[in-house]
Amino acid sequence: MKYLFLVLGMIPATALFSCGAKSSSQKTNNMSNDTTIHPAAITTDAHTATATFANGCFWCTEAVFQQLEGVTKVTSGYSGGHVVNPTYEQVCEKNTGHAEALQIVYDPTVITFEELLEVFWKTHDPTTLNRQGNDVGPQYRSVIFYHNNIQKEKAEAYKAELDKSGAWPNPIVTTIEPFKNFYVAENYHQNYYKLNGKAPYCQYVIRPKLEKFEKIFKDKLKKQ
Repeated sequence: MKYLFLVLGMIPATALFSCGAKSSSQKTNNMSNDTTIHPAAITTDAHTATATFANGCFWCTEAVFQQLEGVTKVTSGYSGGHVVNPTYEQVCEKNTGHAEALQIVYDPTVITFEELLEVFWKTHDPTTLNRQGNDVGPQYRSVIFYHNNIQKEKAEAYKAELDKSGAWPNPIVTTIEPFKNFYVAENYHQNYYKLNGKAPYCQYVIRPKLEKFEKIFKDKLKKQ
């Protein structure tokens, strides 16, 4: 397998911005997250499948995966930790074990798990431990939470090929872990870019990344 690997890196001009820099108004409007997704509840629709990825701030990653043809739903949340139904503030304290993650429901007849993996690998830096640009902490770690052995095998094979190809100058630190929980994030995190496109973080961090993504994956985008 050969990889043409052009990575959507962090934008240098964003030094003053980070996903963790929430406004006080957002924090006071924080909604209680009351939805938990367990392994047994994954995908009852025979025509869809589910992938769970963590690759940095979910404000950025949600906006990317929402644009893909074949992706029917993207939910921002917290996965991989030991605290039940955590709040955003608890996750930011770095003690819950959770990563900011996406639950991606997709139609495998339109977009494959391998194609989702390609987008995952190319839209973040998988060599920086517990960090994506200015976002630092275990909640920003790079993880693929697999739902079955097929996803596990494909993720491991893809990671091994990338390491062997030398696409990155440093080793990939992405972990590949069994899915065990997913807690839906507070309402203000959902559809963040779509609802807050004029906000400084969206303009200076998310928008430039999306523009690069749209050029590289233009053949995989939803039709307007």
